[in-house]
Amino acid sequence: MATATSSAKGKTEVKETPPTGEVRNSAWRKTALVVVLRIAVIALCLILWQVMSGPVLPEYAVSKPTDVSHALWDLLSSSTGWIDIKATAIEILAGFGIGVVIGTVMGLVLGSVPLAGQVLEPLIAAVNGIPKIALAPLFLLFFGIGPMSKITIAAAGVSFVVFYNVYLGLRLRERELVEIVQVMGGRRHHVLSYVTLPTLAAPFFAALKTGGPLAILGVIGGEFIASTEGVGHELFTAATNLDAPTEFAGLIVLVAMTLILNGVLSALDTLALKRLGLGDRRTRRKTV
Repeated sequence: MATATSSAKGKTEVKETPPTGEVRNSAWRKTALVVVLRIAVIALCLILWQVMSGPVLPEYAVSKPTDVSHALWDLLSSSTGWIDIKATAIEILAGFGIGVVIGTVMGLVLGSVPLAGQVLEPLIAAVNGIPKIALAPLFLLFFGIGPMSKITIAAAGVSFVVFYNVYLGLRLRERELVEIVQVMGGRRHHVLSYVTLPTLAAPFFAALKTGGPLAILGVIGGEFIASTEGVGHELFTAATNLDAPTEFAGLIVLVAMTLILNGVLSALDTLALKRLGLGDRRTRRKTV
């Protein structure tokens, strides 16, 4: 009896979890360590860049961090620079939004109607095989060199990614869960709320995070080909003039746009999963 009691106590002690405060402190320490290491890596790359530019690498091609910082300041302190940034940001957001809507509607329709999916999915795959940047001249002929051609290029890239994630998400939806909800008296909106939306949440937001850089790529590619304003237009002008500092300054602006867009999408992802009751699962998975 004593042995059994002591072994039971031992098992109970093993199952004890650390206090919540210790878990939070450990998480904060881990996050702080990651941030410090990221800053250290960036600082090391900048130092090596500054030191190697000239003696090892051609300065006219890679410039220097000090020169890039001056070019970035000139870009952000001028009205022309902000006009270009605003034009590119509007084109990215518009193309991204239109692409998400088109891809979601196509995925829901073809995923809900099996016959339509069987007929049209191979045709969509064939069109998706065409590089979107190769369609840029065609869009320029239709819409001119204004913003609409860049928006169309961005929307074309995003729509296919969203479509495939939504379409495959619907096809992978567990039929047994749908039948259980229907047997319990659930209607279509119950199936949508309890089965379809939780199933599509993860692939949908994965598609958004993948489509964001594609929208930026489409807009910048269109601005490279033909435009009168935008960050891509400035990058093309700087490359033509062999102006490496301005080229890198424009790239920094694009990186900042990408990080902002990804941050917004990550926040929406977390909020949506929490509203759907899926946030706790992700937290428990990370903890384990």
